[in-house]
Amino acid sequence: MSKTLLSRIKPLTNPPPSHLPITPKIRKQVSDTVNILKTQQNWSELLDDDEVRLVDISPYVFDRIQDVEIGVKLYDWLSSQRKEELFSNGFACSSFLKLLARHRIFDEIEDALGNLRKENVKVTHEALSHVLHAYAESGVLSKSVEIYNYVVESYGSVPDVIACNSLLSLLVKSRRLEDARKMYDEMCERGGCVDNYSTCILLKGMCSEGKVEEGRKLIEDRWGKGCVPNIVFYNTIIGGYCKRGDIENANVVFKELKSKGFMPTLETFGTMINGFCKKGDFAASDRLLREVKERGLIVSVRFLNNIMDAKYRHGSKVEPAESIRWIMANGCKPDIATYNILINRFCKEGKKEDAVGLLDEASKKGLTPSNISYAPLIQAYCKSKEYDIASKLLLQMVERGCKPDIVTYGILINGLVVSGHMDDAVKMKVKMIDRGVSPDAAIYNMLMSGLCKSGRFLLAKQLFLEMLDRNISPDAYVYTTLIDGFIRSGNFDEARKVSTLSVLQIWNVDAVHHNAMIKGFCRSGMLTEALLCMNRMTEENLVPDEFTYSTIIDGYVKQQDMTTAIKIFRDMGKSKCKPNVVTYSSLVNGFCCQGDFKMAEETFNEMQSFGLVPNVITYTTLIRSFAKDGSTLGKAVYYWELMLRNKCVPNEVTFNCLLEGFVKKTSGEVLAEPNGFNERQSSLFFEFFYKMKSDGWSDHGAAYNSVLVCLSVHGMVKTACRFQDRMVKKGFSPDPVSFAAILHGFCVVGNSNQWKNTDFCNLDKKGLEIAVRYSRVLERHLPQAVISEASTILHAMAENADTKEHDTCRISADRDRVCC
Repeated sequence: MSKTLLSRIKPLTNPPPSHLPITPKIRKQVSDTVNILKTQQNWSELLDDDEVRLVDISPYVFDRIQDVEIGVKLYDWLSSQRKEELFSNGFACSSFLKLLARHRIFDEIEDALGNLRKENVKVTHEALSHVLHAYAESGVLSKSVEIYNYVVESYGSVPDVIACNSLLSLLVKSRRLEDARKMYDEMCERGGCVDNYSTCILLKGMCSEGKVEEGRKLIEDRWGKGCVPNIVFYNTIIGGYCKRGDIENANVVFKELKSKGFMPTLETFGTMINGFCKKGDFAASDRLLREVKERGLIVSVRFLNNIMDAKYRHGSKVEPAESIRWIMANGCKPDIATYNILINRFCKEGKKEDAVGLLDEASKKGLTPSNISYAPLIQAYCKSKEYDIASKLLLQMVERGCKPDIVTYGILINGLVVSGHMDDAVKMKVKMIDRGVSPDAAIYNMLMSGLCKSGRFLLAKQLFLEMLDRNISPDAYVYTTLIDGFIRSGNFDEARKVSTLSVLQIWNVDAVHHNAMIKGFCRSGMLTEALLCMNRMTEENLVPDEFTYSTIIDGYVKQQDMTTAIKIFRDMGKSKCKPNVVTYSSLVNGFCCQGDFKMAEETFNEMQSFGLVPNVITYTTLIRSFAKDGSTLGKAVYYWELMLRNKCVPNEVTFNCLLEGFVKKTSGEVLAEPNGFNERQSSLFFEFFYKMKSDGWSDHGAAYNSVLVCLSVHGMVKTACRFQDRMVKKGFSPDPVSFAAILHGFCVVGNSNQWKNTDFCNLDKKGLEIAVRYSRVLERHLPQAVISEASTILHAMAENADTKEHDTCRISADRDRVCC
């Protein structure tokens, strides 16, 4: 329906009442006519000879007809037999439109409005309101807006309040809040067609988008003008604040509604309790729950389940028996959702056997487990690589009448793929099909990815063809997986075929799809294809993003073609696409590989000037490059310490690169100092390193402990402990210096008791003396509070060691006397 069509339908402005009054005789005639229409096949012959002409009473007949098909036949007959009389009476046509609107027959509405346009028939305001209501309730926004605007233009007033509220609600659901507000204001201005429901609809829209204060002002402005606030308004405002996480203001409104004499409903309490639970304020939620019971409101088990789940999410200890008793004490019976929450929490804590016990308990109580019950269990067993148990749980689901869904199968298949059990994963896919569950593109992608990684490209291709046979549309990731697999196997022709097919098959190819393709090409060095793919994006009016450019730049860097990489980097800037940390890290890596450390450092500084924060890859690239040459080892240490100062946590590659630099350095070689950087005075690492070297430690031992010291001083004690564990596995035993570093690290983060869980508890007196000596060096870089706490622990350990040594000497002396 076009605006032009609507503009040519004449409204019945201030329509007079029907020329035919409703007398008892007319009422009987209408009733008889409706009955004949329903029961007689030859109704046209029977009705044509009546004393009162059918066309005159047709408005009332259309209003009484329940079967829309009969109404359409009657309208068509009148249009052919009594056309002039029918179209001279706008009430008959309007009643027919209302009949069509009641039954949502939109095609017939379109046809009827088209005929009315041609015949210049007048239509009532009421009929158009019915049509608007039908379109709005059916979610047809564009048509609804057209009808609404036409009524406003033609009548100078809005449609009736029911129709307006339907459209207002649709606008809010469609997230067109500005249009909804404009319409609401127009409703207020043109005839005051606004009720409480209108205001509540707009209020909900405002609160859903966080505009709670604006919603409150709306109510204040409308108070008494067709708007009498009730508990629904307060519930909506409270819900808006809670959704925004503003429980304080929600509580203010909650107290306000009670002070004004409104009675909170269960919904009010539920919203408030949910808000307090999200904040972790369970004292407040328990207080409100007691108030709910005092007011005689009956809570549901779902209500209680939400509270229980929130407590567990905030770290409460999982106590199934206590939780079930609590639910029953509140007048409810635990349901399967209760057990699902408990099972899920146990699985997250790694208590799989306890979770299985809960599942059995639920079944014994007559509760039917669901996919939600089994999914976390199957996932937990897959995570611990106990695939036999996970498979048995799948069988148990079926035995207990629970049909596994695609999510459950997906969890198990993913676990099998990750562990390399590809044959079992493929068999599981066959089983799920046999049991009536069709795999989706994601499951096929898991299988194909695993097969490609294990070199089984032929089977991966067969799965791809199977997808097409089953009418399962491959997504971008499926195509990329297959392309990458063929490229890895050196089958570039097949890779190109699949790439071409992907463009033909995926009609709505988006940037994500192209980026996935580009990544596959770049990963295997097919950079020409990657550039062609990026060019296709432009041809399809898709804008290459930072991922697109970064991937291609990295591809050229890995081929050591820095000229092209820099050219694409400049093109990236011209297209107003901002480089990200990945882009710059690739360029830093490229310059380092070429030995152009000056450009590498300039690029590193440039990325920071644009507000980008270097990540662990950026720092590790520089550390690795400088650590390879003994003459630039000082710069490697400089970037190591800069990394820690900027709170970037190193990984195992970072540690290995730095330590290997010291191992490769020849014994007598002098370390070069970074520009503008006196390593002996400014570097904690080198201060410790030179101290230990002067005391006779090896290069590797000194560097190893210097790494631990730096990590601990910068509060990365957990990383220090992980690094130490890896070094112990490589044959390096913990020593007194390591202990001093770790102890001070725990004190830095305010967790000094944790040092007792380390392997240093049995240091002898000599070892403690060494720890104290190196602690004095370490303490120059720490605040006084940390120094005091670490010193107290060290002195306590030293006194304990003296006592043990004294007792050992005394026992030895006593033994000697006895022997004499």
